[in-house]
Amino acid sequence: MQFGRYFEEFEVGAVYKHWPGKTVTEYDDHLFCLITMNHHPLHMDSHYAEETTDFGKNVVVGNYIYSLLLGMSVPDISGKAIANLEVESLRHIKPTFHGDTIYGETEVLDKTPSKSRDDRGVVYVETRGYNQHGTVVCTFRRKVMVPTHAYGQARGGEQPGRPEPILE
Repeated sequence: MQFGRYFEEFEVGAVYKHWPGKTVTEYDDHLFCLITMNHHPLHMDSHYAEETTDFGKNVVVGNYIYSLLLGMSVPDISGKAIANLEVESLRHIKPTFHGDTIYGETEVLDKTPSKSRDDRGVVYVETRGYNQHGTVVCTFRRKVMVPTHAYGQARGGEQPGRPEPILE
């Protein structure tokens, strides 16, 4: 199973559909909020959300959805990355609620060979996240520095640093 791609393997216009999706639980949302110290009652207090918001229920914190989509994209996009260079834009388009299932896909918008080093390039992508109904909830664009095949081969191939088992 491939993990990430080399620069030569990206094609402008290609769309990678990330699999599997993830059903967001109340526990996921609350844990993320607590870890990141986001205690806004919209995410943590169901009575507050019911009584004071247009949604009438808790909304999943947007940065969890962004982080989830970013993680979903790693096997297809940045699994071989040298560096994540930039997040150009991040849009939370529609709310996500506990029990929604999030799916993601990433489109390659552009790719540019490095001007300073011939063993890498920059891939410009847009990731879209949508729920079980197909409603887009989040999009973001980013630039990722990825290696060429030559870079990968010079550093040990597909699984650099992996030891061999010692059989006795």
